[in-house]
Amino acid sequence: MQWTSIVAIYFLVWVMTAFLLLPFGVRTHDELGVEKVPGQADSAPANFRPGRLMLRATVIAAALTALYVANYESGWITADDLDFAGIGRED
Repeated sequence: MQWTSIVAIYFLVWVMTAFLLLPFGVRTHDELGVEKVPGQADSAPANFRPGRLMLRATVIAAALTALYVANYESGWITADDLDFAGIGRED
């Protein structure tokens, strides 16, 4: 596998991971007991930390990409293993 492919896969996994991590650990102003700014939405986060989110996404995406590349090189799980309906099999 070329290194550019690995970088592209890492970027895609990183973006997916970042979006999946967005709702975890975020609290509203009401939950934290902090005063709201006038006109602010009730669901607006009070403790959003983008640096922490990016760090978590980086670590998880690196691990998932490493697993993907290792599987690609070793062939642990192939497309035939994922054919549960038996559509691609010739009997």
